[in-house]
Amino acid sequence: MVTFDSSQTGTLESEWADADRWQRLPRYAGPIEHLVVLAAHPDDETLGAGGLIENVARDGGHVTIVVATDGEGSHPASPTHTPWQLSRIRRREMRKAIDHLAPDAEIHHCEIADGQLRGHVDEVADCIVDVIEKAGSSATIVSPWSGDGHPDHRAASVAARAAAERTGSQLLEYPIWMWHWGRPDDDKLPWGDMVAIDLDSETRMAKSSALIEHVSQTAPLSDRAGDEAVIGVEMRSHFERPFEVFFADGKGHSPTSGSDAAAATTSAEAATTDTSSVDAASGTLDRDFFDDFYAGRDDPWGFETRWYEKRKRAVVLASLPREQYARTLEIGCSTGKLTEALAARSASLLGVDIAAAPLRVAGERLADSTHVELRQLRVPEEWPEGEFDLVVLSEVGYYWSRADLDTALDRAIGALSDDGTLVACHWRHPVMEYPLSGDDVHAAISARSELVGTVLHREEDFVLEVFRRPPGDSVARETGLL
Repeated sequence: MVTFDSSQTGTLESEWADADRWQRLPRYAGPIEHLVVLAAHPDDETLGAGGLIENVARDGGHVTIVVATDGEGSHPASPTHTPWQLSRIRRREMRKAIDHLAPDAEIHHCEIADGQLRGHVDEVADCIVDVIEKAGSSATIVSPWSGDGHPDHRAASVAARAAAERTGSQLLEYPIWMWHWGRPDDDKLPWGDMVAIDLDSETRMAKSSALIEHVSQTAPLSDRAGDEAVIGVEMRSHFERPFEVFFADGKGHSPTSGSDAAAATTSAEAATTDTSSVDAASGTLDRDFFDDFYAGRDDPWGFETRWYEKRKRAVVLASLPREQYARTLEIGCSTGKLTEALAARSASLLGVDIAAAPLRVAGERLADSTHVELRQLRVPEEWPEGEFDLVVLSEVGYYWSRADLDTALDRAIGALSDDGTLVACHWRHPVMEYPLSGDDVHAAISARSELVGTVLHREEDFVLEVFRRPPGDSVARETGLL
């Protein structure tokens, strides 16, 4: 399972430059009559295939760029730019960038919401097929690599592969984030499927000029938190080499196995299947996923720094119907930031998590809180004994398969005291690696006849609900105001 944090430095370009195995890659042989480049977000095409675009255009080939999303989600916490403003900016930047590489190129915008490409794979595939059929000539399709570690990139790869199969086109896939999280000594990378394309000085200059146009990604939007550059200097250096690397003929799938391999499906039909089908093939995320995710990072989710997380915690705490709880259970306590706040409102608190690394951080945070116990458990297979008057499921339910979610809810409800409270809060945007979505989780909880919903807070990013045993009295009624 590939996970990475784009805010971290990642693998240095000097490490890649010192390696020799990938510098000896076979060279791709053209020519290309019609190049169709799929970008999940504006700038993908420049970063991953800018040199190839320039070469094909210079040789007189036809270049078409298909842009799946406008990349409006690049700065979700920006205090200065709305998603709509970012979408307009990124469109303009892309047009300027392409003018440096292939001034006569056509650009088609699919206008799919950033981060939601998984649900629109067929739409993107249809757009590519339409472009190729209207041109009336054979084509080479170029798309993001399926194993790049970004869900939109994986979905784009599935769409491109489906279009290639329907049109008989050749497929090349370009890595972007692999250079960030990968390493030149990683034998799991599919080296045998890689080919390179050499770039002369003229092409490199054109690509460099194109990269400069993507200012919203390579420079901060402002000096305020949330406006940081997405592509730092070190990340950008990966794309200033005298050659570009591709996986040929749609090969080179994600270097993983198990549930992630199921997620990296190779058909458009599988990529657009509803969640009730997906969880049959993609089970509960295992301990290795979380161990890899936390490796070397104390705060990978940004609990300490992101306003989004601080605000969400405040909403969760404000939604609790009681000021104090006797015994609280928090499933998936992670590094203990929410745990710390819950501890102030609990006489006794048990926080559990599947991974050891975040529990170490939580233990340091809560070292002086003698009424808090932290325990490593694989929920729902393992479940703590006892009764609780508050059970918190925050950002954890979508990691389970449908069957494990049902088991977890059985055990959570069974552990609730007669007047107990269950709080659930989950991210609503799709994440391809997760078996379920946040909305799936809350639909399952709402369907339980043993619970009554008393609080519902839903916004674009997350949904928060509070459930109690029937009759589910309101705070005003319970405290005597009614």
